[in-house]
Amino acid sequence: MTRTAPRATEPSPWSPREAELLAVTLQLLQEHGYDRLTVDAVAATARASKATVYRRWPSKDELVLAAFIEGIRQVAVPPETGTLRDDLLRLGELICQQAQQHAGTIRAVLVEVSRNPALNDVMQQQFIGQRKALISHVFQEAVGRGEIATSAINDELWDLLPGYLIFRSIIQGRPPTRQTVQALVDDIMIPSLTRPTK
Repeated sequence: MTRTAPRATEPSPWSPREAELLAVTLQLLQEHGYDRLTVDAVAATARASKATVYRRWPSKDELVLAAFIEGIRQVAVPPETGTLRDDLLRLGELICQQAQQHAGTIRAVLVEVSRNPALNDVMQQQFIGQRKALISHVFQEAVGRGEIATSAINDELWDLLPGYLIFRSIIQGRPPTRQTVQALVDDIMIPSLTRPTK
């Protein structure tokens, strides 16, 4: 069964006011970083009370994770270029842009997720699940075009692209480049997906 990838045009899981609070949080994260972000600043910038924020997100960690996931959700749209290679290249470039833009937030979120099982569950179900659905959709579209066989898709391959590119983005001094994306796609992913199956 083909999994439908999340699209930016799908209804937001948040109310308009919640979406506004998350957008403000993401903006302040990009301007000031995780450590300097405060719920007070989010509330003041969004002209909301702290009680309003805490009612929906009981901790700063939960607020930051929700804002990060929502920011990614809005741009998690299948490229639909018409070929598997171009779809993967486009996705890789988008992941690089997002990861480099949010590198500090990703580092902080990963630390907090490692300490908090509830945050880890949210990360698994929403962020990782979202990525898997998007890349699985690209693979299934390629199957439909006859570029690859269903049997070529395994449950390990889908997270190679986002996993490696995000890893490179959060390691100081080793940001991924377009050449990094091309090497992953042309030397690893396409050969793995198109090699003859036994």
